[in-house]
Amino acid sequence: MSLRFKVQRSKPLLSYLFLVTYCLLLSSCTTNYQPKPKGYNRLILPNEEYHALPDSLPYQFQYSTAAKLLRDTSWINEKHWVEIYYPTLKANVHITYKKINNRNELLKEMLNDAYRLTSKQQIKAYGIDEVKVVTPSGKTALIAEISGEVPSQFQFTMTDSTTNFLRGALYFNTKVQNDSLAPAIDFMKKEVMHLINTLEWKKNN
Repeated sequence: MSLRFKVQRSKPLLSYLFLVTYCLLLSSCTTNYQPKPKGYNRLILPNEEYHALPDSLPYQFQYSTAAKLLRDTSWINEKHWVEIYYPTLKANVHITYKKINNRNELLKEMLNDAYRLTSKQQIKAYGIDEVKVVTPSGKTALIAEISGEVPSQFQFTMTDSTTNFLRGALYFNTKVQNDSLAPAIDFMKKEVMHLINTLEWKKNN
């Protein structure tokens, strides 16, 4: 006569075995997780295609076909002030103009204002590089290239010392840090240099 024993498994033991099996399965199916670095939106740079300003202005230069020519907010009092706005980059080149008509005091005042506006950047700027360049047509431009978390990264003035005075400043309408905007800033500096190199004063205007 054979004896049969009935083995009773305790519920705590079954629960423990189930938990171990579940953990082993879970660990074999998971992969190591690494946090993704913070990313920024991909910049789409416009094509380098240009057209001329309208004839109603006393100066002329080429600007991008991807940009919009806007009236400056002071256009009622200063009808020759304009904005060259790049919608895809949220970049703006602010252009101011003044006829000096051989008034040396006015020329000095305009130069001092330009110097003062550039000097304002020194609070946040890492450095300001100022250079004098001569355009293909023989005109002289004073350029200030400003590095750091500043609102304006590139500024310039041009004058014939007798009749015309023009100042330009590059701005970005965004809160993104300049380190992240570096490709756009470099592109816009080239755009402003194209503006400078194609600038002409109009006669009898």
